[in-house]
Amino acid sequence: MTDQIQDSAILGAFELGFPWQTFDPFLFCVHHDDAYPAGTPTLGPPKETLKGRNIGMDFELREGWRMYHGDVVPGFPRHPHRGFETVTLARHGYIDHSDSTGAKARFGHGDCQWMTAGKGVVHSEMFPLLDQDGDNRGELFQIWLNLPAEDKMVEPYFTMLWSEGIPRPQVAEGVELEVVAGPLPERVEVPAGTPKAPPAPPPNSWAARPEAEVAIWTIRMEPGSRWTLPAASPGLNRTLYFFLGESVALGGQLLDRHAGVRLRSDQSVELEASSEGRVELLMLQGRPIGEPVAHHGPFVMNTQAELRQAFIDYRSTGFGGWPWAEDGPVHGPTPGRFAVHSDGREETHEAAE
Repeated sequence: MTDQIQDSAILGAFELGFPWQTFDPFLFCVHHDDAYPAGTPTLGPPKETLKGRNIGMDFELREGWRMYHGDVVPGFPRHPHRGFETVTLARHGYIDHSDSTGAKARFGHGDCQWMTAGKGVVHSEMFPLLDQDGDNRGELFQIWLNLPAEDKMVEPYFTMLWSEGIPRPQVAEGVELEVVAGPLPERVEVPAGTPKAPPAPPPNSWAARPEAEVAIWTIRMEPGSRWTLPAASPGLNRTLYFFLGESVALGGQLLDRHAGVRLRSDQSVELEASSEGRVELLMLQGRPIGEPVAHHGPFVMNTQAELRQAFIDYRSTGFGGWPWAEDGPVHGPTPGRFAVHSDGREETHEAAE
């Protein structure tokens, strides 16, 4: 149980809510997992399944899925951000991104989009249901990473961390580590032809500073498997989120319900998966920025005065306007993955399954 964990490497445990509790430099983390039905030609669920939902504000898990702020296609139509970064790790399904700089992308099935909002950006994230013959599972982590005061007003920027470039080494028998950010643990053998380090985060990210030691890992453990999470430097905030599986032992202490666990960053801890099924955990780690946080809605600044200015700026400039005909654009029925950046640079990848 979460109130029974006692180990020198463990600082405490807490229940997983919606969103999950996070710690500096992280601001927000939510795990979306929706079992969407077969899609329609409009790339949304059948109209009859929308009856009784609070369309435009549907966060109720009914029949295994939600529409969020979408009305035809599930997702999050245009909304602004300033002063932090969004890290969107798409585990299943596709996400269609569009933003006020003119950039757009379709990504999914293990891809990650890392966006620096900086001085202000408007974007949409829609979840098109591309399979009209079968179910459309949508699963993602949405993580907010703070920016220090000196970088809060940088130019907006996004980068794609395509699935093929994200290392997923086997760190022990039955244990796979997915490294979205941060170096791989020492003495981990990476098979030939696979990435030996994750793609770089955006240049102004707190994660781009080696001394920040930001790490975003997922850990997949087969039944009964074991692995020792290695120590890092002292003074980091390190949190493990146990979100899938029956139970997991940390340092010999049983955790039998989904929860977050704060760890001492300079101590290793042994993880042991339940013999009853696969276990998955997310780890967020980073050196605290240690600055005041003024947060309201989509803006994260250091002072209330800066927050008020953010709202004034958004009302007067729209952070560059909205170049799209719809509030929640989707990018057609073809499942290929791509990105078109604001400078015109294009990336294309095959559809992922």
